[in-house]
Amino acid sequence: MKSNIRILLLTLLISVFTSASLSAQGVPVYDNTNFISFAKSLIESAKQTSQLLKTVQFLKTQKENIEKVNNAIIQLKAVKELTQNNKRLFDLVQDDLREILNSPYIKADEVNRISDSFNAIIENSMDSLEYIDKILSSGTLKMTDAERAEVLKEKERESKDMVAEIEAKTRRYREIIAFREMQDIINNRQTNY
Repeated sequence: MKSNIRILLLTLLISVFTSASLSAQGVPVYDNTNFISFAKSLIESAKQTSQLLKTVQFLKTQKENIEKVNNAIIQLKAVKELTQNNKRLFDLVQDDLREILNSPYIKADEVNRISDSFNAIIENSMDSLEYIDKILSSGTLKMTDAERAEVLKEKERESKDMVAEIEAKTRRYREIIAFREMQDIINNRQTNY
């Protein structure tokens, strides 16, 4: 029995060694120079990708900076336009209201109504200016620059509407004055017949 086990082990060892040598013939051969150049190109690609990612991040940061500057410019233009509209509004009210109220063709009971209508527009304008001051100076209103610019543009449109409303009221009261003046001339004309 011992001899059978030895023969079996010996046969097994021979078969293992012979099969190992036979399978070694199918092992591919690598050229180290190609592998090294492939590794170098991979490393170079990684460096380029890293540089590309840095460039993308830089461009993204610059885009955000440009958007911030653009929003700041929009805000400045809107504030400038608001200031000009409010100055024009105050000038119109000051000059035109005085002219209208000093007209002899405006009746005493109309003076308060005319003054109140002009004052309502001026008060609305002052409220808008206070709100804009809060937007621009206070950090309590959590707004992005784009949201702030949009609010300022809306207030700018409102101020243009107020100027147009004042101009329309002034034109209407001037037409009333002109009509009453013509009516007075017609009623008090002297007849020569």
